[in-house]
Amino acid sequence: MDLALQHVIERDLGARIVSATPVRGGDVAVAYAVALSDGRRVFAKTHASAPPGFFTTEASGLAWLRAAGAVRVPEVLAVGDDPPNHLVLEWIEEGRSARTTTTTEGAFGVGLATLHRAGAPSFGREDRRTTGSRGLPNEPSATWVEFYAANRLLPLAQLARDSRALAAPTIAALERLAGRLAEFGGPEEPPARLHGDLWAGNRLIGADGQSWLIDPAAHGGHREFDLAMMRLFGGFGEAAFTEYANVFPLGAGWPERVALHQIAPLVVHAIKFGGGYVAGATNAIMQYR
Repeated sequence: MDLALQHVIERDLGARIVSATPVRGGDVAVAYAVALSDGRRVFAKTHASAPPGFFTTEASGLAWLRAAGAVRVPEVLAVGDDPPNHLVLEWIEEGRSARTTTTTEGAFGVGLATLHRAGAPSFGREDRRTTGSRGLPNEPSATWVEFYAANRLLPLAQLARDSRALAAPTIAALERLAGRLAEFGGPEEPPARLHGDLWAGNRLIGADGQSWLIDPAAHGGHREFDLAMMRLFGGFGEAAFTEYANVFPLGAGWPERVALHQIAPLVVHAIKFGGGYVAGATNAIMQYR
C-alpha cells in the first residue's frame, strides 16, 4: 500500500495499519483488506485516476441505502476525494455456501422490496452527481419517463454513436424509443430507492447467510430496473423474486418491460466490451419499435 494512502487511513481511523492485503475491488479500484492495531479489520480502496467526487458519491449512496434499514450495507468509516483518494468500509466476512439457499434468497427479496419502498425524493439524485463507469447523469426528474429518456437512453445513444459501439439504425431506434417511453412504461409509480447496479457481484453473502449490498450507483428510479438487472446477469435465486412479489407486487405487464429496463446496462456493456453485448443491446432495443 502506498505510504500516503496508509498515512491518511491511519489518520482517519485513529489506528496503525498492521497489514494490508490486496483484494478485489471492482473494475477500476485498487482494494485492500486492512488489519488495524486496535483489532479491527476493514476494507479500503483507492483509484489512481478517479473522476471528481468518485468516492464521496459512492459513500453517500451507501449511506442512503443503509438508512433504509432494509438490506445490510457496510458502514462508511472514512472517505476522501483529495489525493490519495480513498473509501474505507467495515469488513464483511463472506460465506459463499449460503448464496444458493432458499432462505437467503427469500430474505434478500423481502429486504429489496423494503428498500425500494423506502422511496426517493425524485427520480435521479438531489445532488445531481453522476454514477456508473460512464458517468451517466442523474438530474432530478418528476417522472420515470423523463428520467429514463434524458438521463439514460439519450446520453447512452450519444456515447454509442461517439464510440461506434452500435450500428446507426440501432442508435436511431434507441433515440426514437426515448420519445415513446410512455407507451411502454406501464403504470406510473413513485420513485424507488435503487441500488442502481444490482448484478450478483454487488451482493455479498455474509458468513451468517445475510445479504449485503456494495458498489451502488444509487438513485431514485423505477424499481423494475433493479429487478431487471438481477435477471440480466443471473446469480440470484428464484426465491428472491418470489418473495419480493409477495411483499411488493409489480405492476401489470411487468414481464414485457424487463428488456426495456435492461437496455441501459446492455448499451453500457456494448460500449465497454463490445462482443455479444452489441447483439444483446440491439435485440432489447428492437423489442420496443
